Amino acid sequence: MKYFHSVGNVRDLSSLVAKAREYDREPLLHPQKGKGLRLGLVFFNPSLRTRLSTEIAAQNLGLTTIVYSVQKDGWSLEFEDGTVMNGSTTEHVKEAASVLGRYFDILGVRTFPGLTDQEVDQQEKIWNAFCTYSKIPVISLESATLHPLQSLADLVTIDKDLERKTGKGLFSSGSTRPKVVLHWAPHVKPLPHCVANSFTEWALASNAIDLTIAAPPGYALAPHFTDGASLTHDSSEALEGAEYVYVKNWSSYESYGQTPPVQDDWMLTESKLRHSPDAKIMHCLPVRRNLVLPDELLDGPRSMVIDQAHHRVGAAQAVLAEIIGAL
Repeated sequence: MKYFHSVGNVRDLSSLVAKAREYDREPLLHPQKGKGLRLGLVFFNPSLRTRLSTEIAAQNLGLTTIVYSVQKDGWSLEFEDGTVMNGSTTEHVKEAASVLGRYFDILGVRTFPGLTDQEVDQQEKIWNAFCTYSKIPVISLESATLHPLQSLADLVTIDKDLERKTGKGLFSSGSTRPKVVLHWAPHVKPLPHCVANSFTEWALASNAIDLTIAAPPGYALAPHFTDGASLTHDSSEALEGAEYVYVKNWSSYESYGQTPPVQDDWMLTESKLRHSPDAKIMHCLPVRRNLVLPDELLDGPRSMVIDQAHHRVGAAQAVLAEIIGAL
């Protein structure tokens, strides 16, 4: 594996989940695997879990890591070809990414969508530019449309909990497909589709999850991600019999980046889970308490949000190990 951006870059999903779980159990299994190699982590926007989990994962493998925050540490970058750079941008990505490709052996890049121009965000200009000009392996730490490290950790979380409950994980022979609901939640501002897109992509690619996406009218995700999932505007119907409920906000895809009015109350509560007595709650964090999820769920026995965050380390370590093995 040279690039890690979507589930399509993964040769064997069940093996990658197993490797992430192995590193979760034994973080220092291969402490010299990355010795002598440098990992550059390039951030265009803030991060807590992604940055720290990837740094810890790299250290566990013996990699030297340097973090570069573009907005704080460096020049503003230009991404358009043929532009006359007489405005606010100082350096072109062609030079910046090429130089980073000489300094490092592996890059990780994190950015957000603009949420104003759907076509621009779908083109993934920043991600593609770093892959093109650095000429070294690149890991997505979140992009304009996807968040693959989060999704790998999410599958690890479900796999581990399912094994605890039934004795069989997601990919075990004879395992039943758990009902997982990706459930829209309210928020104070428009948020990207990255986590929702990515989780949908990975859940469907696993062939081990019965996925339902519940969202208000006007909040359907991009059809090329949701083909194969059950789609509904009825929260109660979706939640009935759910084993895992992944709560997340996202803005409109059709009215791109907008937040159409929502009539019903979509914040998940304990009472709404009365027909799903064993359902576990997931969220990628950060979460706005008592807006996206209430205290009663976040602090209660249903919550797996801290487990998800914990599994981010093993997920990043598994991906880094795969990339190092292909160098």
